[in-house]
Amino acid sequence: MEFAETKKYGAFVVRLARMTDIDQIVKINRLALPENYPYYFFVEHLKEYGAAFYVADINGEVVGYIMPRIEWGFSNIKQVPSLVKKGHVVSIAVLENFRKMGIGTALLENSMKAMKGVYEAEEVYLEVRVSNSPAISLYKKLGFSEVKVLRHYYADGEDAYLMARPL
Repeated sequence: MEFAETKKYGAFVVRLARMTDIDQIVKINRLALPENYPYYFFVEHLKEYGAAFYVADINGEVVGYIMPRIEWGFSNIKQVPSLVKKGHVVSIAVLENFRKMGIGTALLENSMKAMKGVYEAEEVYLEVRVSNSPAISLYKKLGFSEVKVLRHYYADGEDAYLMARPL
C-alpha cells in the first residue's frame, strides 16, 4: 500500500508533520481545543508515530493537525474480548476559520490509512465531547460508532463518547 507524504486537496495540502511544525501545532491546539498538551507531548508523538501524524497546510501555514498513537489493548468493537493493535486519535484540530473545507476528513483518512498500512492497527478509536455535534457527525460519516459514554471524562466534568471503527 502506498502512502503519500503530501496530498493536494484543492485549497489545502495534507502532509506528514515535521518537527518544524510543532510550534504551529501547539498554537492550533491552544486556540481550537480546551484540552491542551505540553510541547514535549507533541514532540514525542511525532517521533514515535510520525508516519500517521499529519498536518493540513494552506500556503505554508499549518491550519490543522491529527496526532495519533498506536496501542495494544482490548478491542472496542469486537464482540469477543481480544487484544488488538489499535490506533488512537489523541488529538485532532482545525483552526476555526478553516473548518467546513474537508480538512478534518482528509486528516483522518490519511492518518487511518497509515495506522493500518504502516503500523498494522486493526481498529481506531477516539474520545469526543458529547456536546461536539460537528465532530460527532464527521466521525459517524467516516464509519465510527459510539461505543460507550465516558462519564466526567474531561477536566471540566463533561462526558465523552468513545467512538471506534475497524480499519
